[in-house]
Amino acid sequence: MADESNKVVAEVRDSFGKGAARKIRAAGKIPAVIYGHGTDPVHITVPAHQVGLLLRKANAVLDLDIDGTHQLTLVKDVQKDPVLQIIEHLDLLVVRRGEKVQVEVPVHVEGEPFSGTIAVLDIPTLKLEVEATHIPERIVIDVTDAEEGTQYHAKDFALPAGAVLAEDEDLLILNIVVPAAARADEEEAAEEAAAEEAAEGAAEESAE
Repeated sequence: MADESNKVVAEVRDSFGKGAARKIRAAGKIPAVIYGHGTDPVHITVPAHQVGLLLRKANAVLDLDIDGTHQLTLVKDVQKDPVLQIIEHLDLLVVRRGEKVQVEVPVHVEGEPFSGTIAVLDIPTLKLEVEATHIPERIVIDVTDAEEGTQYHAKDFALPAGAVLAEDEDLLILNIVVPAAARADEEEAAEEAAAEEAAEGAAEESAE
């Protein structure tokens, strides 16, 4: 959600290219571009430390102050150095208060499923249509005491007020399963028990 902590002072930039980008990052800033709503792209820089903290939350909304003009934007793409994980560039989408956007919201699993089972996330996010200034940080699902074979589809998740599912409601998101190693141990134990039983039976027959 947009609040005082999302206010970021941005500066328009007129230098481009890899060399310019390196200088911008060396100065503790991140190059970014604003686009959307039929407007011409605006190239800016934003403070790296402040924005880096805001980006810890998925679908961050930044309330930019550009030379005294306020512009609400949704972070659509974060480009990072694959090795150093330094933020190299941001794509920011122009949004307006009350406007609905489609976003991928992280799924958070709470609780412990039935003993001996684990919860496996097949898909870690849910696509929602929601107001740009009311994007939930996460969607929570409680799997307490859920048994093996329990499945959670997109339609099974409780959504916050105003949010609408923006994908197939039957999409499988989460499975409750027995870990492969535990299942292998069970099968091995069963095979050993069967072998012992067969051996005992054969011994009894020979004794007769």
